[in-house]
Amino acid sequence: MATDGRFAYAANSDRGAVIVNVNPDRGPTPGLYAVDLMTGDVVWSAPAEAEACEGGRSCFAANSAVATVIPGVVFAGRLDGHLRGHSTQDGRVLWDFDTAREFETVNGVPGRGGAIDGSGPVVAAGMVIINSGYGAFGQMPGNMLLAFSPGGR
Repeated sequence: MATDGRFAYAANSDRGAVIVNVNPDRGPTPGLYAVDLMTGDVVWSAPAEAEACEGGRSCFAANSAVATVIPGVVFAGRLDGHLRGHSTQDGRVLWDFDTAREFETVNGVPGRGGAIDGSGPVVAAGMVIINSGYGAFGQMPGNMLLAFSPGGR
């Protein structure tokens, strides 16, 4: 979970496959949520759409990694390999990068991203850094440490 002092930003994996549904009238609700710290109300939610898992990939459409917030943007990694930047105001997607693919690496060793789970992105010195590849529990394995900058370096 992350906070900017006004909202708490929480990822919810809620995959349905591994939970006991204690409320049969409500199905799984994976995604990213912003909760007002003063009222406890959910201010917005960004559901984890299943489209990214189409095309034969074995993946789960859910947010499981810890969210990271900077002014105006909350970053959230997903089990389908996507790293997204959401607006802190309304949850709309500002930026989306699919890490579950092959990469050319700086040392020439073949690299491939996969699921993003557990630890969230780190933001330092103007860079967003994330590990991609988490093969536990039938998820997409990988071996990437990715770094992004506003200028695309």
